[in-house]
Amino acid sequence: MLDGQLSGLDVAFLCLEGERTPMHMGAVVTFDGPVDTDRLALLLAARAARIPKLRKHIRPTLLPPGGAVWAEDPGFDPAAHIHVHHVSSLYEPEPLAAFASLWIAEPLDMDRPLWDLSLVTGLPDGRFAVLLKLHHALADGAGAFAIGSGLLDELPGARALRATTAKPVEAKPVRGPLGLLKDGFSAAFAQAAEGASIASSVLRAARPYPTSPISAPNADERSLGFVRLELADLRRVRKAHGGTTNDVVLAIVAGALRSWLVNRGQRADDRTLRALIPVSVRARQQGNTDGNQLSGYLCDLPVGLDDPVGRLRAVCRSMDHAKAKGTATGPGAFPILANRLPAPVHRLATRAAGRAAPLLFDTVVTNVPMPGLPLTLDGARLREIYPLVPLPPNQALGIAVSIYRDAVHIGLQANGEAVADLGSLRDAFDKSAAKLVATCP
Repeated sequence: MLDGQLSGLDVAFLCLEGERTPMHMGAVVTFDGPVDTDRLALLLAARAARIPKLRKHIRPTLLPPGGAVWAEDPGFDPAAHIHVHHVSSLYEPEPLAAFASLWIAEPLDMDRPLWDLSLVTGLPDGRFAVLLKLHHALADGAGAFAIGSGLLDELPGARALRATTAKPVEAKPVRGPLGLLKDGFSAAFAQAAEGASIASSVLRAARPYPTSPISAPNADERSLGFVRLELADLRRVRKAHGGTTNDVVLAIVAGALRSWLVNRGQRADDRTLRALIPVSVRARQQGNTDGNQLSGYLCDLPVGLDDPVGRLRAVCRSMDHAKAKGTATGPGAFPILANRLPAPVHRLATRAAGRAAPLLFDTVVTNVPMPGLPLTLDGARLREIYPLVPLPPNQALGIAVSIYRDAVHIGLQANGEAVADLGSLRDAFDKSAAKLVATCP
């Protein structure tokens, strides 16, 4: 792939972009106050100007047809991407969520560098928030944090750590023409076989209509909800019942969706919902590691089970089964398949394929990695970080999780027309976690 050229998966995210299906990720990050907004806006602009990906916009290419490259924006002005807002709890009980719901619904300008940042003041106790959105064509979750971290204060000793941990580049043996040709044929055959295996798995996993009780027509409106859980509680559950922290989170998601469905008068017993769990495969990639480097698992969320421990055990079985297949096979690995399709195919078929997403999964539950060290912005301590995943076409709910320090932060993004009761779902998360924790000794 040429330097700066968008991969097949990056182009796929561009093709899914629409007025009612904006494909940007987001994060709502709160900090201790007080804050000098003029000073901080200038500081953020200066730091954004030093991040190469934030200076580039998309330029279409003639070859390959339908492709695109990242090119320097000659008129780049970081200050034009940064906005300052003041909210008040006088008319809104949750002013940050209300403002962020309007902010996340606005598509990015596709003719400019694909990011936007809002600095929000007026929060309780003098706190302030930074709201950042990046188009999914620019990066996956891990890449988005790498970009966003460039806006934060540098961690003490980070430069020294990078210097001492940098690995020397090993010289590769020179290959002759016959060896290079053999390598090329081997790689092509391996990729073709892997792609055929993924495609076959996707077809077998597809479900007939009607599928999901949480699918919905695309809409302009968005609704955001924020859930904070204690990491110590999840660790207690792990110690008592097994599984990983991610398994415990998925079990809590299943319990919350069960309660929410029941409250909406929908059947939950004897039902499962299927979650797409994106997985980074950056460690597998050779050469260019920009853009999206994703695979995924499909996990059955046992909303039909009333017993919280039974839900956790069912989630563990489903995830163990998916992990046994690895990230290179199985129906959840369809992002790898998308990455190998040429740009013209995506331009012709991706939007139609995106509308069929509910045949394969009901919601996305993604985990955005965070470091365990305390983070700051202009000296202000980072308190909470709620990631946001874009809604796939015809889906009503996306769930993003981030573990930072002593808390698990869950960002809920919903179709605002289909999910008018997001507050009920947010409360269901707290109750689902409490029921699971109550089973621990």
